[in-house]
Formats: sequence, C-alpha cells, structure tokens
Amino acid sequence: MFRQGDVLIVPLDEKAVPDHALDAASEPRDGRGRLVLALGEVTGHAHAVVGPGRLVRDGGVFGPMLLHVPDGARVVHEEHGAISLPKGWYRVIRQREYVPGSVRIVAD
Repeated sequence: MFRQGDVLIVPLDEKAVPDHALDAASEPRDGRGRLVLALGEVTGHAHAVVGPGRLVRDGGVFGPMLLHVPDGARVVHEEHGAISLPKGWYRVIRQREYVPGSVRIVAD
C-alpha cells in the first residue's frame, strides 16, 4: 500500500480487476500530461501520476478509481515526496472525513 497525503493507493491482483475497467474510457490527462488522482481545492496542487498508464473511474465522481501502470510510474505532488509504483493495477481511494450529518472527501 502507498499513501501520499489524502490519497491511498492499494495494489490489486490482476484477477481482482473488474472486467468493466479493461474496456472503460480513461480519465483525460491534464495540461501537463499527468493523470490527476486528486486536485487540491485550496492550493491547486495535484497528486498526479507521471508516466504511461490509464485511470478509470470505478463508481461515481467521488468513488474509487482504478489505475493501471504497465511500466511502473511515479506519483508526484508539490508538497510531498514522490512515490514510485511498480507496474500493475491499483485502486486509488481518497480519504474521507465525517462531519455532523455527512461524510465528505478531505479537502487538500
């Protein structure tokens, strides 16, 4: 498992990857060519994957995402150290917090 700030990246066994993820449309890259896992609402900084790969939503705008990096990749952020990911599939989960009456995604 890997964590960078409010983003948790969990390795998946290839057999655990849902079939729909293999054919699903990938999330677009940003203007700098990165796959953005989470964008900081306050700072504009991003937890992003640099290198080849694809990012697929696995349920709703705030649901987990599936990340495939066929050759490995790096996760970068302006305020955190970079993380090297070995090749494979990952589930990307944003940290949530409870506030009275609701659960929300943590704001970075």
